[in-house]
Amino acid sequence: MQHALLNPARARGILSVRADANDPVALVASIQSAFEAFKAADTERQKGVDKRFDDVVTNDKLNKVNESISAFQTAIDDLNKKAAAFALGGGSNSETPERRAYSQAFGEYFRGGAGAAALGDLAVKAMLTTQSKPDGGYLVSPEVETTIDRVLGTTSVMRQLAAVRPISTNEYKKFINKGGAGYGWVGEEQARPNTGTPNLGELIFPVMEMYANPYTTQNLLDDGIIDIGAWLADEVNITFAEQEGVAYVTGDGNKKPRGFLSYPTVDNSAYAWGSLGFVKTGGAAAFAAASPADALIDLYYALKAGYRNNAKWLTSDAVMQTIRKFKDGQGNYLWAPPTGVDMPATILGKPVHTDDNMPALGANAFPVAFGDFNRGYLILDRQGVRVLRDDLTMKGFVQFYTTKRVGGGVQNFEAIKLLKCAA
Repeated sequence: MQHALLNPARARGILSVRADANDPVALVASIQSAFEAFKAADTERQKGVDKRFDDVVTNDKLNKVNESISAFQTAIDDLNKKAAAFALGGGSNSETPERRAYSQAFGEYFRGGAGAAALGDLAVKAMLTTQSKPDGGYLVSPEVETTIDRVLGTTSVMRQLAAVRPISTNEYKKFINKGGAGYGWVGEEQARPNTGTPNLGELIFPVMEMYANPYTTQNLLDDGIIDIGAWLADEVNITFAEQEGVAYVTGDGNKKPRGFLSYPTVDNSAYAWGSLGFVKTGGAAAFAAASPADALIDLYYALKAGYRNNAKWLTSDAVMQTIRKFKDGQGNYLWAPPTGVDMPATILGKPVHTDDNMPALGANAFPVAFGDFNRGYLILDRQGVRVLRDDLTMKGFVQFYTTKRVGGGVQNFEAIKLLKCAA
């Protein structure tokens, strides 16, 4: 389907608001208008259900409006993620003469291979030696690394939701309290016996290495106009973002971060630390046929109140289109469009994000997650992006073997709950 923003006909004339894909105000208006059309089409569909016949035209109209809402929502999400990534990436606030010298030398090395011998000494002066090894390439300049981080922040949903922490070691250790200290109430002169001690546990998050190997011609590098940082960030964007996106959701922890869906799961009624609790949809391979919205309400309240304040929903775009049709017992839709430029769409009043690395509906699948991901999931960035220049393997071309070390895993098992397709 052609993007609704770029299609003048737009779903057989169903939508009447034309929006600029770069105008967030117009996009919000388009989503709100499309949702009104969606509700009208869904009402028509429900009348057909009540009369026990299937109106193909009405269902087709409903599906097209649903797809249009998803397209509008994706466009505004992209704009908001770019703004957030720019703010997080920031600029280089520690630019020094030494770092400027290193950046200039790295640019010469990048273009022609010259000056490699001096990069090590310049890195020492620029205080970049922690991750710099002669046999592993050279650190990119701080500006290039910032550009790459901004691109990753734009394309990775989990980087928007989780806690992201830079480190300078191969692993990160965190102690957690799995059980609170004992306590008691006493009078002024009563004895105060010893109470139970907290049950501490240790979580260890190793960092793994992901790589990309873009290449270009020497002629392009000789062109002084090319922005090296922007070119490299654009080239590694897809590779790094795809590797990260899959790993943070479903990664098995073997040479990659461990995704939150790879941890043990348990029915939330029997929840225990070390597993993620789940509630059931009520249908063997999808939502229950009757009152499907109840599963989402149950998932909402499965999360402790202290985590719900900053909780968010995460699901795939396809599952989101199914959920958008759900209503509560009073006939109100659970999904609501954004009310402002910086306000996301919501389910039961909580922000909703889509990530197609989340599973589709299917038997025993976990298509929806709900939780405070900032408290629940930790992403680690080992500082320093390395680039090894190779102009020998492919004659006439220059390869740039680029590596970045990252880690990830659940840091609070109470903060994330899952929805499981099961009766």
